[in-house]
Amino acid sequence: MERVIVGLSGGVDSSVAAYLLKKNGYEVIGIFMKNWHDSSVTISDNCPWIDDRNDAMIVAEKLGIPFHTLDFSKEYKTKIVDYMHSEYKRGRTPNPDILCNKEIKFDLFLKAAMNLNAKYIATGHYCKKDEIKIDGNLVYRLLIGKDKIKDQSYFLSQLNQFQLSKIKFPIGDLKKREVRQIARKINLINAEKKDSQGLCFIGKVKLPEFLKKKLNPIRGKVIKVDKSSEIFNKLKNQKKLNELAKEYNYSNCNGKVIGEHNGAHFYTIGQRKGINIGGFIKPLYVIFTDTLKNIIYVGEGESHPGLYRKGLKVIKSDIHWIREDLKIKLNQNLKVESRIRHRQKLQKSTLYMKENELIVIFNKPQKAIARGQFIAWYINNELIGSGKIF
Repeated sequence: MERVIVGLSGGVDSSVAAYLLKKNGYEVIGIFMKNWHDSSVTISDNCPWIDDRNDAMIVAEKLGIPFHTLDFSKEYKTKIVDYMHSEYKRGRTPNPDILCNKEIKFDLFLKAAMNLNAKYIATGHYCKKDEIKIDGNLVYRLLIGKDKIKDQSYFLSQLNQFQLSKIKFPIGDLKKREVRQIARKINLINAEKKDSQGLCFIGKVKLPEFLKKKLNPIRGKVIKVDKSSEIFNKLKNQKKLNELAKEYNYSNCNGKVIGEHNGAHFYTIGQRKGINIGGFIKPLYVIFTDTLKNIIYVGEGESHPGLYRKGLKVIKSDIHWIREDLKIKLNQNLKVESRIRHRQKLQKSTLYMKENELIVIFNKPQKAIARGQFIAWYINNELIGSGKIF
């Protein structure tokens, strides 16, 4: 009997995953990962780890499987939390969920499972995996889940072939409503439990309070850039790939100072809440942050041209291919579909491999492309690679 260790989070998805594996004849062990226990920044009653562990323990008892807890809080702080603070300080917008999967769930947790003689690990992610043979070699494919609304493949975009070879996604062929139906049928305590929100393993947080743990408030200027600014007239005439993928430079935009903020590192591209400046017909959106000069630039209205870009760059060291066999070479290009955030509809785009960077050009301009976030690219519902936006 093959041993599978399931990451039991206390939620309904991982619980049903464990049930299905046991039903299919696997030896199942449930493990709860304790990675965060600082409640000072979490919103009250939202995803407290103690309640989650209790739910996971009750589910394990119900299913008749062994249950253990692993504490990765020290590694989580170093690999995820410290990384987040560092990225925000640089004016970038990190994605802790992607890094959490790469560094914690499918690295530390996977290694711990292998030490327990597990054949596989399993999670409650809404995505699928299959395998094909290419030139006699087994290649694993990461696929969009059956539930397109809940699909979580984007969060797994930094996984590699070895990690994929050791993972099972038992609920990938189910929709959320079907998962809950199964949970009700077998009387799981968390059948109606709401999905967790916020940061991976931390929950819903007051982000400014979270960041203030390491980043101090610094008063700075808020500059409003008019949509008729000369900078946007120049952008209309850009044709070169490098120009289309480059961030706009607002240092000489002749904008108007309209107020102050508490620190450019607390803001991200596309942000609407937290600017706290009124008196305009349409809402203000952050279109650029300059953490060196501590200035944030804003535009009025959701259609402001500063919110949209036709392309982006990924530097060479930040390019990741799940499918190494599909990796493009210097000066080659590849038509794909991409997304720059979870749940965004896939966007037609083209990858261009240059000497030191990958350039991604979209068929249509994309809103709020933020430095530090990840772009994932797909072909026929298969996620083949990803990269951190430069």
